[in-house]
Amino acid sequence: MLFPISEDSVESLSCVLFCLIDNVWMCGESFCMEALTVALFFVCFPIQIELLQSQPNVMEITNETPAKKTKRLTSVVWNHFERVRKGDICYAVCVHCKKKLSGSSNSGTTHLRNHLLRCLKRSNYDVSQILEAKRKRKDTSVSLTNLTYEDGKRKDEIVSPITYRIDQESRKEEISHSINLGSVKFDQERSRLDLARMIMLHGYPISMVEHFGFNIFAKNLQPLFEVSSNNAIELDCLTIYCKEKQKVYEMIHNLRSRISIAVDMWFSSENARYMCLTAYYIDGDWKLQKRMLNFMTLDPFQTDDVLSEVAIKSLTDWAIDRKLFSMTFDDLSAYDDVVFRIKDWLSQNKPLLKNGELFDVRSAAYVLRSVVQAVLESLRDVIDKIRESVRHVRSSQTTLGKFNEIAQQVGVHAERHLLLDCPMQWNSTYSMLEAAVEYKGAFSLLQGHDPSYTMALSETEWERATAVTSYMKLFVEVTNDFIASKYPTANIYFPLLCDVYIQLIEWCKNPDDFLSSIAMKMKTKFDKYWKKCSLAVAIATILDPRFKMKVVEYYYPQIYDKDAPEHIKEVSDGIKGLFNEYTMSSSSLDEDSSVTDGCLPSTSNGSRDRLRGFDKFLHETSQIQSTASDLDKYLEEPVFPRNHDFNILNWWKVHTPRYPILSMMARDVLGIPVSTLGRDLVFNNRCRILDHDRSSLSPDAREALLCGQDWLRAEPEETKLSMASSALSVVETT
Repeated sequence: MLFPISEDSVESLSCVLFCLIDNVWMCGESFCMEALTVALFFVCFPIQIELLQSQPNVMEITNETPAKKTKRLTSVVWNHFERVRKGDICYAVCVHCKKKLSGSSNSGTTHLRNHLLRCLKRSNYDVSQILEAKRKRKDTSVSLTNLTYEDGKRKDEIVSPITYRIDQESRKEEISHSINLGSVKFDQERSRLDLARMIMLHGYPISMVEHFGFNIFAKNLQPLFEVSSNNAIELDCLTIYCKEKQKVYEMIHNLRSRISIAVDMWFSSENARYMCLTAYYIDGDWKLQKRMLNFMTLDPFQTDDVLSEVAIKSLTDWAIDRKLFSMTFDDLSAYDDVVFRIKDWLSQNKPLLKNGELFDVRSAAYVLRSVVQAVLESLRDVIDKIRESVRHVRSSQTTLGKFNEIAQQVGVHAERHLLLDCPMQWNSTYSMLEAAVEYKGAFSLLQGHDPSYTMALSETEWERATAVTSYMKLFVEVTNDFIASKYPTANIYFPLLCDVYIQLIEWCKNPDDFLSSIAMKMKTKFDKYWKKCSLAVAIATILDPRFKMKVVEYYYPQIYDKDAPEHIKEVSDGIKGLFNEYTMSSSSLDEDSSVTDGCLPSTSNGSRDRLRGFDKFLHETSQIQSTASDLDKYLEEPVFPRNHDFNILNWWKVHTPRYPILSMMARDVLGIPVSTLGRDLVFNNRCRILDHDRSSLSPDAREALLCGQDWLRAEPEETKLSMASSALSVVETT
């Protein structure tokens, strides 16, 4: 039954109930507090809200009232107000909106509570939170949009036990005030592009925008943010890709150095093929850089003719055909026809340096991996026996304990434990063989103590396993040196490859026909690589001031024996011929910039200078004379002391004024990608596999995501920090 109630009665009842709640809190009776709170919500608040909507706040300050007597502030309302005294007048200043109300002790707190109900600045708080503030706890569970994982569905928006009747416009204003913390204005478009950039940068799947957990996170973090669909995010990624591509294009065309291209083949689980082109270069600040140019989807049945056409089209689109120095492929035996067609196309517009002798480069890490695979294939039966032997010993604690006792009896005190390998990681196979060889004495006696062990190796097999382990040790060490270098420029490879070549020559002399045949297979593979790439890597190392020509004069007698002088001369002629081409190229540039502009010295002011040809001749010959001695001066000076942290790019940056032409050549040669396999693939026997998320995309989206990721990751740290701080640059205008 409903009874009429006056405004005075409502206010009196509200004051009594609030005072009662405060007193209950002071007594610590939480149960009574909760009951009274519910009673207050459902009895008084609807009537009070109706009254508040029909009349203004009666206790807002119009005239300053002197404070008569200071009273202890016990009401929880004062958690949201600051009491300020000015003279004899007390004010209650709202900590949310800074509004001043009467704060004298005889004014009570009802008007303060009424203000809190209408204060938009504290729209995230309700009366239950005011009571919780009495316990000095921060309530982090209340938000404008509360989403949960229950039943995998979004829950209705919950603000407080009472749903206030606020129209849509005031609700938007309320949200806007709660979001604009620190005067930062929310930008939907910027946030949407930031999401697309994040997906590109970190390689997240585009489908993450449909994940329920991500939508909960995004909505609770920013209720105003509308998460885009898969197609919309894909379009945003393409937008970012086009913008970043233009930056890379301009950067490449502003380079004064040449560019080398690495060509990598990728595959997917669906038997699709992809060609990736990556540009390597040394920039104007002498920093080694690389940028992915294209990631193109190929037909699985495309021939070499089509592959060369695809590569040529990419070079044409980027307009770098005239700046191309070399191309590196990740396979030793394939792509010869592709390289021939590309070289023929390039030579039609401009002759290649050294007649293309330095153009065709193959990945050194890939060559070493293929050589090791030849070894493992030749010794497959022996390796399988060792693998099964190790698996048998490790099958139980009893067998392992018995094996360790036998090892102690035969005097094996190896600290290394037996390991099972991952057949797809050839360095792990080496570790397994290395440990097993140390325990070969124990394995030889194990069959007599354990009848279930039937994979015992013969003495000959153990000898072959020991020899092959020593072979693989060298390749593991050299490959580790490849990936451990701080400055992976082309100069680091020649000494390491020479060591491998010398060892292969020695292994071929093994009296064991089986081992010598394995060594010959290895050397045959390596000889093909050496014939293609030895000149390029040798020139790169000569341009290292720690080695110069001395490194060639040291290694070649060990490799070529009595024929060493002839091969040393080939390298010497090669670097001199390349230097002369750079000298001529530099002279033509000087002529274009000086002769055509009339910048050469002139001895006559007449309209016709009869000695102008002499001035040109004098300029050219003096230029050639000064630069012709540039290489000789470099080679004749003592070598630079070797140290571990030597930075060859920094050295050339400092010495560019001393060797102007030679430094141009050094920048191009040192930028050759001699090894293209990364840390994750250098010991892996598999090819590059594209994940399912990327392979299921359209060709354009796939290229945009992979190339965009490479470009965003290559951005300088200061650029990334600038982009992060710019999120706070849009402020609300007041």
